[in-house]
Amino acid sequence: MIRFAILSLAALAVTLSGHALSEEPIANRYVMEKTENGFVRLDTVTGEMSICSQKAGQLVCKLAADERRAFEQTLSELSDRVSALEQQLGAAPPRKPGGDFPDDAELDRALDAMEKMMRGFFGMVEDLREDFGDMRSREPGSSQQPDSMPDSMIEPDPDAEPLPDRT
Repeated sequence: MIRFAILSLAALAVTLSGHALSEEPIANRYVMEKTENGFVRLDTVTGEMSICSQKAGQLVCKLAADERRAFEQTLSELSDRVSALEQQLGAAPPRKPGGDFPDDAELDRALDAMEKMMRGFFGMVEDLREDFGDMRSREPGSSQQPDSMPDSMIEPDPDAEPLPDRT
């Protein structure tokens, strides 16, 4: 039984490989015609035409149909993408007439959140001022009041370059 399976597989492999090797290229498949700019090559099996020119002593052929096919393929892909986008746009909910601006309640909530953040930030700044004031009052020879900031931290340096306007 195993011998039969092995022999069958071997016979099948020989048959298939012999069939593939028996296919020879077609003689006179291409017909060349001289033109003003070079040559035109016609494939007699598929009907495709190639434009050939001589470059550096070699004949270089470019399929004319390939360019057309590539153009048509790209056009088809873009048309499919446009159709898909149009379907998505059609499925989207309609927009409000005034645009997508928030209403007064949303604006109030946003302003409340910003106010809360700013109050927290300024609270941290005050805490830092108190901490630095306490540290300076403990230094030997310091005549600073605990709640005051040094003048160098309050007044800008007159020799410093101005900050760029980023508005």
